[in-house]
Amino acid sequence: MVKDKNRTKKESLRHTVQGLWTVATNSFVTGFLKGKIYTGPLKNLCVPGMNCYSCPGALGSCPIGALQSVIGDRNYSFTFYVVGFLMLVGAICGRFVCGWLCPFGLFQDLLHKIPFFKKTGTFKGDRILRKLKYIILAVFVVILPMCVADAVGIGDPWFCKYICPVGTLEGGIPLVLLNEGLRQTVGFLYTWKIAILLILILLSLIIYRPFCKYLCPLGAIYGAFNKLSAVSLHCDKSKCVSCGNCNKVCKMGVYPAEEPRSAECIKCGLCIKECPADALNLGVKNK
Repeated sequence: MVKDKNRTKKESLRHTVQGLWTVATNSFVTGFLKGKIYTGPLKNLCVPGMNCYSCPGALGSCPIGALQSVIGDRNYSFTFYVVGFLMLVGAICGRFVCGWLCPFGLFQDLLHKIPFFKKTGTFKGDRILRKLKYIILAVFVVILPMCVADAVGIGDPWFCKYICPVGTLEGGIPLVLLNEGLRQTVGFLYTWKIAILLILILLSLIIYRPFCKYLCPLGAIYGAFNKLSAVSLHCDKSKCVSCGNCNKVCKMGVYPAEEPRSAECIKCGLCIKECPADALNLGVKNK
């Protein structure tokens, strides 16, 4: 009972931080009232998590959207800024961003809490599907925007345009609802993106964070830094009693005692509260 209460407090704290960050980075109220996108100087800066540039309230840019929109132009310095930003955030905290700051992560967390559906932790093919986000990163975020360009040498933002459910939820739906002109122009592509979002919503009711596990290119980037990031999950092997409690409670399918710096770990901290030996902690990486 005490462990359940501690776990609930940890989750509540994390969701509070997620909620406050979501509000702070999407606080352009005028955008929601008038159906217009903020275009001020803050849009030149990236936020750490997936938060669509086209959200009416967004004050910053999504690093994935910014990266792919200019990646084909070697002379455009913003590309190097975005790459440097991603490397800096990854080196400092890795996928901590996914667990504590990403608005779409919060959206999936809340959906998964709905109790009317049977939850599943893992299934056959789960581990293979997790490789898909790396393929999406390579193909839709890097290769296609870089290699397939229009007549003036500008590549399409392939991931944003054809896959990203975050843009549909935060930008596509609000802007279409708020602008009659846009409602008259929607077609197959908009329907396709709505379908992807609806499928992910349904999956989120059953599977914990399906977008983060299988599709998110930003999670793929930050995950690659998890073994190196300053803020990491640590396991004191001298204290660990190999009870397996951390494995059972981890919703991302990680065994924290064996792989505390796994690329799949979003550093939510649930395993720390579950450990009876206080062998797990989240903090600055030990040298």
